[in-house]
This record gives sequence, structure tokens and C-alpha cells, in this order.
Amino acid sequence: MTPLIIASIGMQEIMFILLIVLLFFGGKKIPELMKGMGKGIKSFKDGMNNIEEDVKSNLDDKKNDTKEDTKKE
Repeated sequence: MTPLIIASIGMQEIMFILLIVLLFFGGKKIPELMKGMGKGIKSFKDGMNNIEEDVKSNLDDKKNDTKEDTKKE
């Protein structure tokens, strides 16, 4: 049901929502909110990249361990 609600939102509704947000937060607060959101997204992406690097390094370590075990035997 949610996609139907989103699909029915037109340009007038979006402008109305933006106007309400502007009135609620004020013109000075919106750039600060966007800056904070941008920092949060950047931090999330950095965290995801670190997780990928950790997984790759763990896989490489396991491959090296199995190669060393076969060499010892």
C-alpha cells in the first residue's frame, strides 16, 4: 500500500511538505541538518568499506593458513 501513497504525491504536495519543514526548522537550521545527514551517510559508507576490507583480509588470512598447513604436512 505504501507505493500507492508515494506514487500519488505530486509536485504541489512536495512543495507543501518543504514549506512546512522550512517553517518548522527555519532557514538557518536546514543547512545544519543537511550537513549532519551528510556526515552520517559518509560515516556509514566508511564503516561499510571497513567491514568489506576486514572480511577480505580474514579470507586472505584463512587462505594463507591453509596453504601453510598443507606445506607443513
